[in-house]
Amino acid sequence: MNGSHDETEGEGASSEAADRAAKGGPDGGEIPRNNPLRRLYDWVLHWADTPYGVPALFAISFAESSFFPLPPDPLLLALCLGASKRSLRFAAICTVASVLGGLAGYAIGAGAWHLAQDWFFTYVPGVSPEAFESVRVFYDRHGFAAVFLAGLTPVPYKVFTLASGVFGISLGIFVPASILSRGFRFFLVAGLVYWFGPPIERFIDRHFDRLVIVFSVLFVLGFIAIEFLL
Repeated sequence: MNGSHDETEGEGASSEAADRAAKGGPDGGEIPRNNPLRRLYDWVLHWADTPYGVPALFAISFAESSFFPLPPDPLLLALCLGASKRSLRFAAICTVASVLGGLAGYAIGAGAWHLAQDWFFTYVPGVSPEAFESVRVFYDRHGFAAVFLAGLTPVPYKVFTLASGVFGISLGIFVPASILSRGFRFFLVAGLVYWFGPPIERFIDRHFDRLVIVFSVLFVLGFIAIEFLL
């Protein structure tokens, strides 16, 4: 049947995508194999070639929003390339899990930071007192746009989720900004694969950070235009 044939092709394509992605980071350079992050990166990608790819995508997306050091994008890309017609479903799963993980990070910051802060500052890359102060200043100046850009760009989203809870940033701002930014980021990847298929993989892999920055600038300019025109 077609479903069985598509599934077989999907597994093969996922395996090939994972193999190619594991050779290096977004800039195309090879990550040394003795690098701990490389081993973690390989571990994330290996789920694309197992029956547990979707549950792993949900778990990694959730965890990355508060403590896990690597984003779910490489696994999302590998799964999308393995079954391009299901790309939008994968992006939806990624978005829901990431926002729920963001709320978990917010809850940690709001209710348990006095117990957890030493562990986060010591073991979670990008989480530091200096980063928290930068978040506070950035949010005071830019409000909604600060959370939106953190969820969309390479800025560590986990820093914003934890700091948002610590500083009591309004959930009425945090949740919509997280949904929009996380959804935009993941659906951008999934949508390109859905419409263009495997040929788009190399382009996304090389230029992902530039793509999200360009689109986030356009988004902010849209807000500015609305503010001046209305």
